[in-house]
Amino acid sequence: MKKLFLLMCILCLSSRLLIAQEPIRIQTKNTELILRVENKELKQVYFGEKLPESGTILNERGRYPAYSAFGLGEQNEVALHAVHADGNTSTKLDFVGVTQAQEGDDVTLTTIQLKDPVYPFFTTLYYKAYVNNDLIECWSEYKHQEKKPVTLYQFASGQLSLKNRSYWLTHFTGDWAGEFNEKQVELTEGIKIIDTKLGTRATFYNHPVSFISLDKPATEDEGEVVGLALAWPSNYRFLFEKNSQQELRVLAGMNPYASQYRLKKDEVFKTPSLMYSYSKNGKGEISRNFHSWARTHWLHNGDKDRYSLMNNWEATYFSFDEPALQSIIQDASKMGFDLFLLDDGWFGNKHPRNSDNAGLGDWQVNKEKLPNGIGWLVKECVNNNIKFGIWLEPEMVNPKSELFEKHPDWVIQQPNREHRLFRNQLVLDLSNPKVQNFVFETVDQLLKENPDIAYVKWDCNRAITNGGSTYLAPEEQSHLWIDYGRGFLSVMDRVRTNHPDVHFMLCGGGGGRLDYGSLKYFEEYWPSDNTDALQRVFIQWGNSQFFPAIAMCCHVSASPNHQTQRRTPLKFRFDVAMSGKLGMDLQPRSMNENEIQFAKEAINTYNRIKNTIFTGDLYRILSPYENNVATLNYVSPEKDKAVFYAYRLKSHISEVSPKYKMKGLDPDKKYKLNEINIFPGEGSSISGLQETYTGAYLMNSGLSLRLNGDYDSVVLEVEEII
Repeated sequence: MKKLFLLMCILCLSSRLLIAQEPIRIQTKNTELILRVENKELKQVYFGEKLPESGTILNERGRYPAYSAFGLGEQNEVALHAVHADGNTSTKLDFVGVTQAQEGDDVTLTTIQLKDPVYPFFTTLYYKAYVNNDLIECWSEYKHQEKKPVTLYQFASGQLSLKNRSYWLTHFTGDWAGEFNEKQVELTEGIKIIDTKLGTRATFYNHPVSFISLDKPATEDEGEVVGLALAWPSNYRFLFEKNSQQELRVLAGMNPYASQYRLKKDEVFKTPSLMYSYSKNGKGEISRNFHSWARTHWLHNGDKDRYSLMNNWEATYFSFDEPALQSIIQDASKMGFDLFLLDDGWFGNKHPRNSDNAGLGDWQVNKEKLPNGIGWLVKECVNNNIKFGIWLEPEMVNPKSELFEKHPDWVIQQPNREHRLFRNQLVLDLSNPKVQNFVFETVDQLLKENPDIAYVKWDCNRAITNGGSTYLAPEEQSHLWIDYGRGFLSVMDRVRTNHPDVHFMLCGGGGGRLDYGSLKYFEEYWPSDNTDALQRVFIQWGNSQFFPAIAMCCHVSASPNHQTQRRTPLKFRFDVAMSGKLGMDLQPRSMNENEIQFAKEAINTYNRIKNTIFTGDLYRILSPYENNVATLNYVSPEKDKAVFYAYRLKSHISEVSPKYKMKGLDPDKKYKLNEINIFPGEGSSISGLQETYTGAYLMNSGLSLRLNGDYDSVVLEVEEII
């Protein structure tokens, strides 16, 4: 008791000493978040453009709680709602202390300790400022020393308050084969929620990213805007609450729906990271901030090259044998690809994986299809001077499998309820450490037995239903939605520690699992199972708002397309796919001689320009949502190289074509242009091509391009002349 009294005295003394401290300034190159302690409460004073050191606002009082808690005068949605063991539903967060530490040349971590003055309940807020990327990452942690569990009902990663005349929310919706569609609405008084309750494939219908435009809708290059992204692979929630005073409270984090959490004594509850960035120069600058941050600080191997690959899926689906795969491997090598990817269907013996209704979970090589094993395929790739990759879906199981026969208790299920199948499969319970070990060992063993495997496509093809766990205690069933996400990230952390050089693709029935929590352990992701080039223009446009090109897998597929049956020119398909990380499902055996020659040259060209695409700044120019033509370009950091893309989506009689302008170049530099991906027998699409252009001319006057008919396209390589 004396120790507790002494601790309380020290905490109170610390609070008094720090009440009058200087404002807590969390700064990036161009942005600033200012907090202040007033009467022991942590307040947000300011968020926006970076202020001078002598700014008068530094002396202002904070109007908004930096991190709100339920129960003591708070009448809005809150960041934290904890119910103590004695039934008290309120929490007070008094300031205890703050530290700021440098983590590398351009990263600063601010740590703020808060404590309830009555209960031994502690909250720690973290703010990590990425100076050069103009981005702030925040998260929170809770811990207590009460004798019995404290139940958490709300647990936001972060809270942000804004005060403007109006707010416009841009969010992104979708479904299978139609992911990442841009929607914009004005926020009116009340609450707007963007969330998911799917458990897995959590980004299928909504995405955990958004823009908030201040005072008016922002464009690519104009307007005040805040961009937000949450790093969490399971249920999430973004909540936007606007009051009658035109004040906006933003809360984001794990979705508290049906997820109350019994926090035990000394257990640490950590929320996922929320990233946000501010710009007064439109959405495009926010995108570039996120792209540069992801490449530099977040993506696994974010500064490394990527493999261009050929996949067998659309060529064979589940029906293949060694000669068929050997032929595709040889074709991939001749085309100039880096890697061959073996997709679904290679495993299962008692229950062979010849369709999606059996075998999932039995990760032994199918002896009938592949009598010589995976090692033989790896050697075939080595002999053909390319690398080998393989498909896995280790979080899932078919009821028709040996795994399910041995461990029916390992799947997510409710007692006394029938299983509900989707795609003939169930979800393994990653809240269970034994299941986590199984998933890890599945991947680990395969990679150890075949050390030359260079690439893994990690799929996840269904959401959680019947959300219950045979592992969790009855009073902790609501933990499942949180513990599943934690379990997945724990497995990936172990996989990455043991196999840091293997490249991993993040897939979720297409773009159903695309979040920065997962991407921390992956090199790249699959945006959609829909490879139709026209729809990919829109899907990739949406993805580019927050995710960099180096991580976005874009494949050339067959015509007519297998998903939409649309027929598009091979050039259009290549031009669209070459704006991200190039791959191909189209098989050379279905192409004529001219098409094969075109594809080979396009792949060689891509290898020459891909560094600009991977590391350059993206500028979106003409939006497919607003025009019959979509244009964009990447510009290298030194502004000495660029790649420009123009896609005609629809053609209309007597339509006047615009001059096609670029962005992001140095106005004073001189550039030469080279049209790439010209199909044999076709001429240049540029009218009156000159030898040199200034950057100012290309950005302000623009070029005349001949784009005729639906699905015509142009790609230009731009290089500085010295």
